[in-house]
Amino acid sequence: MQSQLSNYKELQDFGNLELLSQQVVEGFITGLHKSPFHGFSVEFAEHRLYNAGDSVKNIDWKLFGRTDKLFVKRFEEETNLRCQIVLDVSSSMFYPDKKFNKLLFSVYASASLMYLLKKQRDAFGLSYFSDHLELTSTAKSTTAHQKYLFSELEKLMNRNENGSKTDVASALHQIAEQIHKRSLVIIFSDMLDGESEDGLNKIFDSLQHLKHNKHEIILFNVLDHKMELDFNFENRPYNFIDIESGEELKINPSTVRESYLDVVNSYHKEIKLKCAQYKIDFIDADIHSGFYQILHSYLIKRAKMI
Repeated sequence: MQSQLSNYKELQDFGNLELLSQQVVEGFITGLHKSPFHGFSVEFAEHRLYNAGDSVKNIDWKLFGRTDKLFVKRFEEETNLRCQIVLDVSSSMFYPDKKFNKLLFSVYASASLMYLLKKQRDAFGLSYFSDHLELTSTAKSTTAHQKYLFSELEKLMNRNENGSKTDVASALHQIAEQIHKRSLVIIFSDMLDGESEDGLNKIFDSLQHLKHNKHEIILFNVLDHKMELDFNFENRPYNFIDIESGEELKINPSTVRESYLDVVNSYHKEIKLKCAQYKIDFIDADIHSGFYQILHSYLIKRAKMI
């Protein structure tokens, strides 16, 4: 499962999100054939695992002969899952640069998830927010819907950093009220809205709102781990700029590294603890680790829900 698109020039050369997502997903599925997760294969687009009580007439015996597992043929109209993909598009997501940043990573990952969901005939919708909820769509499984959402994602790829702040809590409260009950909600955010205790509490109030409405949640905490978590800068002066506020600070990173790491690690640990408390799947998503981490986490969650 190592041969994935990780060269960012190669990603940009695709230009078309549909082609890119197909390349990522097909490579991922090929890797699954060689992994302990062989049950998740290309066949899952048209089959599901046999459950006691299912009609034996729908068992695919040829597939049983190849996998030694019982699968039932699925029908075109079946939709096992509704998924809402939620993107944070505030200015902090434009880090580290225009060529490849947290927002672009989230867009590519979202497109790959949509391609996989469509392949599984599951319904999917898209929402994105900055300091307000900018777009939200219903969840559908049609090809026309997929093309529409890909076009919206491509607009985000061309979006310019505009100094917009983040209001995670407000957006998630609105999404909780608008989307279909009992959905899987997949969130891509750097979670930089809740640096204060009050801010973090507000975010988790909104996540609890989603849980109260019977939604399952995967939170992908999208960060550049080398820089944002490890603070791995050279020992020389830098001019740091807050992307959302424009505030500037010229400083040598070595003089603040210890205190920075204390604050960041404490905040990161608090998010993980609260997610565990609310039974939310929290995934550290390093933008330099490729997209298989995203697809793999989704499939594990989906297997638990179906």
